[in-house]
Amino acid sequence: QVQLVESGGGLVQAGGSLRLSCTASGRTFSSYRMGWFRQAPGKEREFVAHIAWSAGSIYYVDSVKGRFTISRDSAKNTVYLQMNSLKPEDTAVYYCNVVSGSGATITGVHSWGQGTQVTVSS
Repeated sequence: QVQLVESGGGLVQAGGSLRLSCTASGRTFSSYRMGWFRQAPGKEREFVAHIAWSAGSIYYVDSVKGRFTISRDSAKNTVYLQMNSLKPEDTAVYYCNVVSGSGATITGVHSWGQGTQVTVSS
């Protein structure tokens, strides 16, 4: 059974930075993409970024390009999301998951973890 544990969220002022971590366990992830998603209050969960676990190819949604950086540490089975120049509209619960699909069909494969709350004040 795959377990995904997110951490690193918090309260930050607009323009500030946070680094999220996601530790995955329960299987080998070398042939998969790992991604970050977020869900703001009253909105559906949306995809943010993903990284291919082995090749390292990366994709971001337009709203975070140039501000967020996804990376991974294969030895630790951990994926990171460095978030800079945060905006109030980045406020959401952030989740990680193994990613399937592309474009509008991107979704998480496994059960969602508890996520980590990111709150950006103006």
